Amino acid sequence: MTDELLKEFEAHIKSLSLHPSDGGVFEVSLDDDLIFSKKKEGRHAHAGEIAALVRARLRKAGPA
Repeated sequence: MTDELLKEFEAHIKSLSLHPSDGGVFEVSLDDDLIFSKKKEGRHAHAGEIAALVRARLRKAGPA
């Protein structure tokens, strides 16, 4: 997933952090806003789902 995000959004990414956790926690935030939570959704992200959420968020934000 990290490779997918870096390939597609490299020009938009100023920083990318991975924070190890236990208990199966998996959350993705963009600009301090939670865009995916495994706990909230009750499932793992589907292939390409995180990239699609980032893409939608960037479209919503408009040109930088």
